[in-house]
Amino acid sequence: MLAATRALLAEVGYQRTTIAAVARRAKVAAPTIYRRWPRREALIEDAAFGHIQPAPLPVATGNLRADLKAWVEIFLAQLADPVTRAAVPGLLLAWQHDEELYQRFLLRNERDVRALFTELLGTDGVAKHAEATFDFLVNTTMIRAVTLGMIDAAEYCERTADALAALLQSSSSARLRSDGRHGDGDGAGAGA
Repeated sequence: MLAATRALLAEVGYQRTTIAAVARRAKVAAPTIYRRWPRREALIEDAAFGHIQPAPLPVATGNLRADLKAWVEIFLAQLADPVTRAAVPGLLLAWQHDEELYQRFLLRNERDVRALFTELLGTDGVAKHAEATFDFLVNTTMIRAVTLGMIDAAEYCERTADALAALLQSSSSARLRSDGRHGDGDGAGAGA
């Protein structure tokens, strides 16, 4: 049933991947599908995101920009998969109308990955921006994957890693300045 759903998503897109079409392709009765997936969106989520073999997530190397680039590459490759790319626009609409469905999706597909990404950014001054950086990474890459797929992927990954690193480093520098840990060092204003 999942293979039939994936094939239909790639061939005819989200709108035409109906339970009836999946049942015909899989040569099963629709009630058989509904016993396992109470809604079409749940079936499509499993087909679009469950078939991706999780790539080993990058291990921190100590080079923030290189680590960020590795994460961008993995996310883009997974989200630009033709099946996932076909499913995302319809799922976005479904999630907009059903917060519970979206929360279920996040719980199953994002929580552990988000925690690992936060670990990557465990350095002082950067870790507090891990959540926002992860959201930026996922949302930007999802839109990019859906609209352009893997066209100019290497350039996109480079630019996005640069932008994420600049944001994190800018936030860290601003924090250091506001904490008084980083001054101009000339002693001005010290009564000289």
